[in-house]
Amino acid sequence: MAFVSDTLSLSPQKPLFASVLANTMLSVVPGISGAGPTPQKTLLTPVLDAELVAHGEITSMPARPNTPTGCPTPASITRAVMDLCGVTPLFINAGLVHRPTVPCFDVYGEPGNDPRVMDAVPRAGELFEAGRFIGTFLSRACDMLVLGECVPGGTTTALCVLRGLGYPAQVSSSYVSNPTTMKEEVWKAVASRLEEKRPGSPLDVARYAGDPMIPVSAGIAAGFGGDLVLAGGTQMLAVCAVLKALDLPVPRVATTVYVRDDPSANFSETAETIGVAVAYVDPEFGDLGHSGLARYCIGEVKEGMGAGGAMFMAVLMGYSPDQIRNHILGTVMAYR
Repeated sequence: MAFVSDTLSLSPQKPLFASVLANTMLSVVPGISGAGPTPQKTLLTPVLDAELVAHGEITSMPARPNTPTGCPTPASITRAVMDLCGVTPLFINAGLVHRPTVPCFDVYGEPGNDPRVMDAVPRAGELFEAGRFIGTFLSRACDMLVLGECVPGGTTTALCVLRGLGYPAQVSSSYVSNPTTMKEEVWKAVASRLEEKRPGSPLDVARYAGDPMIPVSAGIAAGFGGDLVLAGGTQMLAVCAVLKALDLPVPRVATTVYVRDDPSANFSETAETIGVAVAYVDPEFGDLGHSGLARYCIGEVKEGMGAGGAMFMAVLMGYSPDQIRNHILGTVMAYR
């Protein structure tokens, strides 16, 4: 296929890339998330990824931006695109365990609780309104916003929100082998709580079942007046599902073909059911001669930190697929 399946007739003059950072305590459950060397260290991943995207290196501790198998993190891809395009990224702290080490907009949220046993985001309504404020502000700063996210464990909370809103979703994972059994066990416990709580609004579903990124991102989408692209996979479909249930416009989504082609998920079908226009980026990482990037093609990592949307933005800004791929390759080679 082409590098991008559909550019959706966008031609930004002042694009901005932003990423919403958050934690969910589900990520410390062993086996749920591969976004960190250990379950406990997944709580650090949003902070370290933001450092990498902002500065081109992890600055707060000795660490290399690769998985244990040598697969470059999606944050390294996003960093390469920011460098290529000359775009300064913006970060939004929706609720982190560890204080961010890069400048952020802060909505003063808390990390997401384990939705199996307690309300995941007790102040979801407040976070939505805080996001709306940021979206309105950013409307004056750019004509196109590419909004990514970094939430280890977030595909599982996305599953719970999508299911809670009535969609028979199957979601992706950063693992090659998706821990679907574990995710279904989480959903079973969350479904029981939802039946007991009887949510009265879509934001109640996010409150009981989601993570802080979901209401903040939905609020940003509600407040932003320009062209908005949600950069991510099934987690951004959960944001779209909340917006649709609130009778608000559903934004475009940009992600990688590695999410679309995940046989353990049903991304395309869920997007179509919600009514989401999706642009798929195919960077053909298997053809670059880099064994770590080639692991994306076998289903490792797939997406994250808005990597697919960042590459999509670069195309809209006039960069060729070869320029984008070569800059990504040069960036990740430097991390060896």
